[in-house]
Amino acid sequence: MASGTTATSSGTSIGSSSSGAPASADTSPPSAEKWGFPLVELYRLAFTFYKRNSGKAIHLSYEDNLKLIAFKQQAALGPFNTSRAPALGVLDVIGRDRQQHWQLLGEITREQAMEGFVDLLDTMCSAFRPYIEAVRQDRDETLRKELRLMELEKEARERQENAQQELLEEGYKEELQRRHLQDALNKQTYQQFKLYAEKQFPGNPEQQAVLIHQLQREHYHQYMQQLHLQNQNQLQNQNPEEKSQPETEDNAPGNNNNSSTDLPGAMEGLKLAEIETQQQQQSQLAEEQHSQVEQADGVVQEHGGEEEYDDYVMICPAKIWTRPDIEQFKTEVSAGDGDGVITIGHGDTVTVRVPTNMNGKCIFWEFATDSYDIGFGIYFEWAKPVTNEVTVHVSDSDEDEDCVDEDYLSTTEDLESGSLSQERDAVSSPTAAPKPPISIIVPIYRRECYNEVYVGSHSYPGEGVYLLKFDNSYSIWRSKTLYYRVYYER
Repeated sequence: MASGTTATSSGTSIGSSSSGAPASADTSPPSAEKWGFPLVELYRLAFTFYKRNSGKAIHLSYEDNLKLIAFKQQAALGPFNTSRAPALGVLDVIGRDRQQHWQLLGEITREQAMEGFVDLLDTMCSAFRPYIEAVRQDRDETLRKELRLMELEKEARERQENAQQELLEEGYKEELQRRHLQDALNKQTYQQFKLYAEKQFPGNPEQQAVLIHQLQREHYHQYMQQLHLQNQNQLQNQNPEEKSQPETEDNAPGNNNNSSTDLPGAMEGLKLAEIETQQQQQSQLAEEQHSQVEQADGVVQEHGGEEEYDDYVMICPAKIWTRPDIEQFKTEVSAGDGDGVITIGHGDTVTVRVPTNMNGKCIFWEFATDSYDIGFGIYFEWAKPVTNEVTVHVSDSDEDEDCVDEDYLSTTEDLESGSLSQERDAVSSPTAAPKPPISIIVPIYRRECYNEVYVGSHSYPGEGVYLLKFDNSYSIWRSKTLYYRVYYER
């Protein structure tokens, strides 16, 4: 009885929909919305709900299922057309009933059929409307989360851009301060370094300019290191109760990276009084060097004669260049017998003695390091080699090499050179054992050989021993790994 009653009421509903279709056909636009959803999306949700729960969560009569299927056919294929309808068998009762209910819908549009499917399912199943509300709330919540996430990402990007802009501005200000300080120091030391460069490379303006630039850069680094140490001492004096912790490698005085907080104090400390003091010191050093050179000339003439001195004074400049294949070079040197890899301790200086070869006319050298720079220079010892073997000597400083050559004595003004107190004592002492004169081919200064391979060559000035010096005396904490290779050209 319940099934018959439902069928009658449903049949009345379909009939009224069919009779009212022409009136409402023009009032349902394709983009109509219902319950907060586009009609097409709501119909898909309703059909999915019906398909999943039919016979499970919801139980509909035979007639109600026929009506829903009729709405589904009308929404998918449009009004019933006999030519497009599939052929039915004689015993296909269900197919015949479906076609009859489809015909009852008449000429209603597909949008009206979708809306009729939704309304009928809502009437027959009380769980359908809460399901749609849950889907809508979930959709709205997802949209809110996505919008919130987009806002957070936008704020994060803005903060990051602002932070980067601030860093760029701070870095620009620090760079300006560094340049102003370096320009002031360069003006003070230009004449001094120019005289030294002219003596090292006479008649070669290009080499002189390169040497002046390198010396000025090293002078700037040493000035900043001294300023950094002074600031540390002042802090320790202000806080005597606090024990200072040992400095790490990155903050060691030998490191080139100084705190930017030293720059304002450095600019204030650069006064005219310093220039006058430096000029006085330079004049005193020049007088001392002049007397030392005269003494050195007397020693040389006494032991070697004037002709022997003339043989080693004229030295052509060395040729130095770089190449980028540093990793390949390290691999090749490491694959050898191991003689080309040396660990230079902090504060040490390594001297590689390379005697001239009677069959050669030119020496070549190559070297590189891991991660850090190293001081490098080349001297020439005017003495007949006692062996043809290349030897390596390690010392805490350059004390083991006494030089009486005029060029070498002039390095008292070189910022890279160590103390020459022992050389002066050796020259001034008449009872000291005579040692072979030594001339500087390339002065010692720091090379950034951890990014590329440093290569050079020099034509033999005569018979003697080349002294390749690798200086790590300025480093308080770091040891350096050196890769080098030396050979000669016939």
